Amino acid sequence: MTSLRPAGHGWSSMQQLGELALFEPFDRLSTGARTLLAQGAIRKKALDGASIMHKGQPASGAYVVLSGRLRVYTITPTGIEATLYRVEPGETCVLAINCLFNDLLYPAWVQAEGATHIAIIPGPLYRQLFAQEPAIQDLTVQALSSIVYRLMAELDAIHSCNHRERLAHYLLLHASSEGELKITQQQLAGHLGTTREVVARLMQSLVADGYVKSQRGRITIRDLFGLRRLRTVHSGTKSGLTS
Repeated sequence: MTSLRPAGHGWSSMQQLGELALFEPFDRLSTGARTLLAQGAIRKKALDGASIMHKGQPASGAYVVLSGRLRVYTITPTGIEATLYRVEPGETCVLAINCLFNDLLYPAWVQAEGATHIAIIPGPLYRQLFAQEPAIQDLTVQALSSIVYRLMAELDAIHSCNHRERLAHYLLLHASSEGELKITQQQLAGHLGTTREVVARLMQSLVADGYVKSQRGRITIRDLFGLRRLRTVHSGTKSGLTS
């Protein structure tokens, strides 16, 4: 794991345990497991955009997001980033867990989205807890099932929608309650698995049609219902690779 910093010398083992216990699986641990976790888990922080993991890197442990968010992505042979899934607070990265149990190198890249705090549970400790604690078994199975669902949803979007519809869906999904989304066109391209030039053309089209307002690093939805209708329109062809 790279670009991670210690969370601070004042962060005691009891504080660490208390922060993890805010999430339901860790609140159900036995007394012995709580003691092991308080002694062994390590808390790290990463700045927005920091690189957390590189493809081919050994996974040192299970990574539980305490706050912020992690983006797990791949890079195509042409150099285009494509988001695989995100790890939200209280969740753990299933690819890292798979590497721990199968002695594999990490197969993707990971980046922090926003200031992010992570609890790292060393591999041997996580395997011990998995063998003894039903709560950790539940956490692992839930991580696997949720990630499979997200990946299947992304694949379905790629094969059933064109990039314009996928962009509309992304904006609707990630905009704030005020209809705003702070993101660059390059970041959008990475999430959609396309180029910035394609996103620029799509944004120009959405702006011209009055669906959104685009400023540098910020997008504001102007016609919420129109954007929703655009998202539900089926193109009639599998045009996920067109612009």
